[in-house]
Amino acid sequence: MRNLRYTLKTRPEGALGPEHFDRVDEELTALENGKARVRVVYVSLDPAMRGWVSADTKSYVPPVPIGDTMRALGVGIVEESKSDAFKPGDWVSGFTGWTEWLDIAPGAMNVVPKTAAMEDYMGILGLAGATAYHGLVKEGQPKAGETLCVTGAAGSVGSLVGQIGKALGLRVIGIAGTDEKCAWLINELGFDAALNYKTDDLDKGLAEFAPDGLDLHFENVGGKPFAAALRHMKAFGRMIFCGFISVYNGDRPDEYPDMTAIVRRRLTFKGFVMTDHFDEYPSIFAELGKLMQAGKLTYRLDVVEGLENAASAFGKLFAGTNKGKLVVKVSNPS
Repeated sequence: MRNLRYTLKTRPEGALGPEHFDRVDEELTALENGKARVRVVYVSLDPAMRGWVSADTKSYVPPVPIGDTMRALGVGIVEESKSDAFKPGDWVSGFTGWTEWLDIAPGAMNVVPKTAAMEDYMGILGLAGATAYHGLVKEGQPKAGETLCVTGAAGSVGSLVGQIGKALGLRVIGIAGTDEKCAWLINELGFDAALNYKTDDLDKGLAEFAPDGLDLHFENVGGKPFAAALRHMKAFGRMIFCGFISVYNGDRPDEYPDMTAIVRRRLTFKGFVMTDHFDEYPSIFAELGKLMQAGKLTYRLDVVEGLENAASAFGKLFAGTNKGKLVVKVSNPS
C-alpha cells in the first residue's frame, strides 16, 4: 500500500507555499501491534499553521521540525487495528498531519460519534467551534443585551462567534473583507450588521451601530479592523484575542492603534489558545451540539480536493478568498 505525505522542507520568511514542502511517496510497512491505521479523510487549513512552521521556540507549541510531516488537524477512519482502543470503522479526530495514512497509538486521536456528519468535525464540532465557544463564552463572559464586534467574521471561527453571540442575546456586528461575505453574515447567519473593511468607513459604521460603544470585541485579524474596534470600545469593555492573521507572514500592520485607550477606557485584554483547554472540549461540544439541534448554528466548508493541493490552497486564508472553513479532502468519507 502506498502513502503520500508532505514534509516541511524550509521555513518561510514570508508567505507559506508549495516551495516550502517536500513530497514523499512511500510504501507503508506492516501495522505494528498496539496501533491502528487511519485513512485520513479531511485535514484542516488554519492560520495558526503559519506560526507552527516558524522558528519561534517560545510559542504555545514547538515548531514543526524540518523533515517532519506538516502538522495539521484532521479526521479519518480506522481501516485496520491491532489495538483495543480502536476498531475498524471508527471515526477519529485529532492531529493527522498532511498525509493520506497514519498509524496511531492509543491516546493519539479521539474516537468521535457518528451521530453527526463527518464534515461537522471540521467545523462546528472541530477546533473552530471549540475556539469560538471558549473564546466568547469562557474568556469574554458575555451578557445578554451587550454589543459584540467580530473581525474575520466570515471565517471559520468568526462566523461561529457571531452566531453564538446571537444565541446568547447579544447585538452582533461583523467585519469582513467582501460585500458577499457581509451579505452572508446578515442574511444567512443572522448578524445584526456587517462592515467591509476594504470599502466601508469603519468608524462611521461602528458609531452608527454602537453609538454608546462596544462591550465586547473578538479579534482575529489585527491591523485596520482592530484599530477601529479599539477606538469604539466602551469603558470597561473586554477584548478577546484569538489571532492576528494580518501580520502572520511578517507584514507590517496597515494601521497602528492608539493603545492609550486601554488605560483611558479601563479595558480588559485577554489572549487565549485552545491547546490550553483540551479538558474542556467534551463540555464545549455538548453545548455546541445543543445549539446545532436548536438550529442556532450553521457553517460552510470551502473544500479543496487532493492533498497535493494543500500547500497552494493555504494562501487563500491570507488572501481572504476562502468562503467558510478551509479544508482539504484527502479521501472519500465512505
